[in-house]
Amino acid sequence: MHTQPDHAGGLLATGGPTFPRGVALLANSLLNKGTAFTEAERDALGLRGLLPPRVFTIEEQLFRVYGNFSRKTDPLEKYIFLTTLQNRNETLFYRLVQEHAEEMIPIIYTPTVGQACLEYGAIFRKPRGMFISIRERGRIAEILRSWPISDVRMIVVTDGERILGLGDLGALGMGIPVGKLSLYTACAGLHPYYTLPITLDVGTDNLKLHEDPLYIGLKQKRVRGAEYDAFLAEFVDAVQKAYPKALLQWEDFGNTNAFRLLHDYREKILSFNDDIQGTASVALAGIIAGLRLTGGKLSEQKLLFLGAGEAGTGIADLFVAAARKEGLSEAAARARCWFVDSQGLVVRGRPGKLAAHKEPYAHEHPVVATLAEAVEAVKPTALIGVSGQARAFTQSIITRMAALNQRPIVFALSNPTSKAECTAEEAYRWSDGRVVFASGSPFPTVTLNGRTFVPGQGNNVYIFPGVGLGALVSESTQVTDGMFLTAAETLASLVSEDDLALGRIYPALSKIREVSLKIATAVAAQAHREGLARVPRPADLEGDIRSRMFEPVYRSYV
Repeated sequence: MHTQPDHAGGLLATGGPTFPRGVALLANSLLNKGTAFTEAERDALGLRGLLPPRVFTIEEQLFRVYGNFSRKTDPLEKYIFLTTLQNRNETLFYRLVQEHAEEMIPIIYTPTVGQACLEYGAIFRKPRGMFISIRERGRIAEILRSWPISDVRMIVVTDGERILGLGDLGALGMGIPVGKLSLYTACAGLHPYYTLPITLDVGTDNLKLHEDPLYIGLKQKRVRGAEYDAFLAEFVDAVQKAYPKALLQWEDFGNTNAFRLLHDYREKILSFNDDIQGTASVALAGIIAGLRLTGGKLSEQKLLFLGAGEAGTGIADLFVAAARKEGLSEAAARARCWFVDSQGLVVRGRPGKLAAHKEPYAHEHPVVATLAEAVEAVKPTALIGVSGQARAFTQSIITRMAALNQRPIVFALSNPTSKAECTAEEAYRWSDGRVVFASGSPFPTVTLNGRTFVPGQGNNVYIFPGVGLGALVSESTQVTDGMFLTAAETLASLVSEDDLALGRIYPALSKIREVSLKIATAVAAQAHREGLARVPRPADLEGDIRSRMFEPVYRSYV
């Protein structure tokens, strides 16, 4: 992996350093510089007359595109503007995102990407990545060969069944892999040349999409069971053969498939599930950092989760690993994690069969029906929302958490913003400013009793780009739980005293590239410690990784 691949864009002639010319060059988003092509480049590459005569610097281009972006008032229109820029000139796109990270990341990812996915069919302009449908079963290897780049290193794949908190969006979920890979480049410096977003279209059970004339996917019910498993097995096998050094990131699969796919493939192909493991790592980092405000040890905390799916049980599993590191037994650590699902408190002996991933957290306790009753019964130090149930953290629940704890931890992590369990303003106001708060989507600052709070965003963007980069540069054979634990600890250590003074338990997004570098370094070091790295460890691991990170600057063609 290099800052600039030898065959940028995958379109260089095989016999030498000959670039596409003329219109073909301008159409290649990885190579296009637009009005920044120099006079010499215009002559050498057949661009004379295809561009306005004045040559612009990238700084001057940035001034123009940021001005155009700023004039748009609707977030979805801003998203469309940015995706159009990305499809035209990726270097300029990433320069814009990098220089205005706090403003751009909520547009290219949460919360705006949720609305973009809902309307993906209506706003569809140009395909990006690959759509592989169940109709292509038996031909996946052939289809992957259609991709113009042979050295893919990072794939984000979804089947669209559980897009954020929005449910089954089928092929409209492509906005998620595209957005995540954009963040890999913007936040961790992974060259876009190496990235490939993929949507596996196995149908959708969202009947409204079957009736939508603009829906871009298969209008059929979801394929499940043995046929689905065979399709996924063929896909994984084809990826391994086509891209042997690639990392496969599972994204927004339904609960049943997500746990099963992670279990079945995590030791067979370099892969991880961001909804389970990335969410766990960023949430654990927030708890660790939050303890600097609340006091106490991690192993002394009692966690109550609203939502017992991928995110919640993933957080609990990583919490257990961290608590065991502090000396608790596995059983004692699990006993500190409680869950409320759609049937109430998850306990042993409750009517109905529990899903396998819930069973380790089903404790001996009388049946409790509601979240409010569960708070009273469990008396948690931390309340974590991963349910997609908007406003489930009511005033009475937050007030009770504040009565039970001097500094209650409350995380409303569901995305997008419309699905958050409470707003930052509600959490601070109902706790009289004592809450340690984080959310999945960004909320504005809150002023209460003369004090200004900057709520932290417990977004996976703090974790997955660095984890992926660390695994790739070390050429690890697996992405382990130990890597996500060290990522969480590293992220927590990067929260400054100034951040904490504002009530923020994550670093500012403006520091995201440095955060990703530190996490990548820690993850790569963990890969070497675990004996999973396939390359020697450099003497200066961080320096080596920094030197590989893509910088959005134009290359010279002459």
